[in-house]
Amino acid sequence: MSSRSAPPAPAPHGAPGLVTSPVTERPGVLLSVAQAVAAHADLGALLRDLAAALSTHLPAGYLSFALIDPHSHTAKLQFLEPLAGSAPPKPADTPTELPAAESPTAHVWDTQRPLWLGAGARADGRFAVLRSAYAKQGVRSACFVPLTTPRRKLGAMGFTSYAPVAPVPGDVEFATMVGRLVALAVEGALTRQELQRANDRLAAEKLYLEEEIRTDRRTDDVVGTGSALRDVLRQVGVVAPTDSAVLITGETGTGKELIARAVHRQSHRHDRTFVKLNCAAIPTGLLESELFGHEKGAFTGAVERRLGRFELADGGTLFLDEVGDIPQELQPKLLRVLQEQEFERLGSAKTIKVNVRLVAATHRNLAKMVAEGKFRSDLYYRLHVFPVHLPALRERREDVPELVRHFVGLFARRFGKTIESVPTAAMAALERYAWPGNVRELEHLIERAVILTPGGALRVPLAELTGPQPDAPAPLPPAPSPVPPTLKESERDLIRRTLHECGWVVGGPSGAAARLGLKRTTLLSRMKNLGISRPSSSPVE
Repeated sequence: MSSRSAPPAPAPHGAPGLVTSPVTERPGVLLSVAQAVAAHADLGALLRDLAAALSTHLPAGYLSFALIDPHSHTAKLQFLEPLAGSAPPKPADTPTELPAAESPTAHVWDTQRPLWLGAGARADGRFAVLRSAYAKQGVRSACFVPLTTPRRKLGAMGFTSYAPVAPVPGDVEFATMVGRLVALAVEGALTRQELQRANDRLAAEKLYLEEEIRTDRRTDDVVGTGSALRDVLRQVGVVAPTDSAVLITGETGTGKELIARAVHRQSHRHDRTFVKLNCAAIPTGLLESELFGHEKGAFTGAVERRLGRFELADGGTLFLDEVGDIPQELQPKLLRVLQEQEFERLGSAKTIKVNVRLVAATHRNLAKMVAEGKFRSDLYYRLHVFPVHLPALRERREDVPELVRHFVGLFARRFGKTIESVPTAAMAALERYAWPGNVRELEHLIERAVILTPGGALRVPLAELTGPQPDAPAPLPPAPSPVPPTLKESERDLIRRTLHECGWVVGGPSGAAARLGLKRTTLLSRMKNLGISRPSSSPVE
């Protein structure tokens, strides 16, 4: 086979053309093509009717069309339909995705000119993968024309023949006109699909946000000014502007979701959706559907298509609480979507691409779970890009008075009460208590106290402070806290860790700059300012 772009050369002596019908009949053929295009919204049905309309005007072979993926620039085969009663090629002999350098579709997409792959002339070395497939299929000739509308470039349509044919003058122009008609139908179908996805997402977001309003009575305020909390908020300020994954650790009830929301609010995604999912609260059999969504009929009870949390969070932030409770059989699929930002809904083979920033939280010791074989090490390292540990309330007792006043004001407004003071003895008892349930336990206690208070002084049910004490019976004096790292030190640590995980590759789609959400030159400048240099065995790229 040989390949070259239009205009075609005259046909060799005795070789038939691509189009078998006389030139005088071709306007009528184009009319039947236009009618087939206008009659269908489904692309598969359109191509079947198109093949039927063209079967008596083209040699034995097949029609196909492929679209260019705008992210990877690869050509992906969408449909293939036999012509004139021909048998379709074997799936094993038919490549469905080709890189740009190996794809006639990408060539046509770039040049916007038809491409002829003919028999009998010397091959020029291009498209080796497709030529090999054609040899197995018995294909002798092919013509590719652009699928382009006035609004967008889509891909290419292929006219493939099992017999050697030549580009007789007028044949390529006829194929190009067919391609223009098909392009309009393809654009319309893609637009309808995009609108349907947008409508599905808006409907799912509406349901999600309505459920949030009904169930979430908490405030987004991070309350406290103690040194331990200031250190946490300093780390949030360092990592929030990047797109790096964040793993928040700490005991149950310490406020990990509030820290996740703080990361989202301080990021460039702050005007998009913050979606949360408690992995421990969803039955194992339903967790995959909650994360990735499902198609109608994917399983018993799936009566309609449903978007998962990753689709809801597209462009925003997904917060996975209690990520340590994700079952091992789901961990590879979660790892894939974190690495590739793509997945498939349950019951569908269609790959969905998303742009999601992940913040995860757990009260479990994930490193210990990895050592025990209960959690995948590669998923752990993918989540552990920037760990933030949230101290227990007993480790930041200086914040208790401020938290008490905050919750008193919150619940007093909610219940229509006026509470002006908290007795000194009650506040001292609250500060001494070890709070095994952390901030959540304190919040619920103050809610009960406000309900029980008849006057202006808070009546705290101190008799209820009898739960298990983590530091009982005789707590030792706390060890001196290490000096919290400065903002500069935190930034240096984040950049070093990211460079190490990327093999000290700075640029490129998998480099440290892309992972940190920075330009390559900006990261190199910060490395210089922070005194970060590569190890001698690891060249910076």
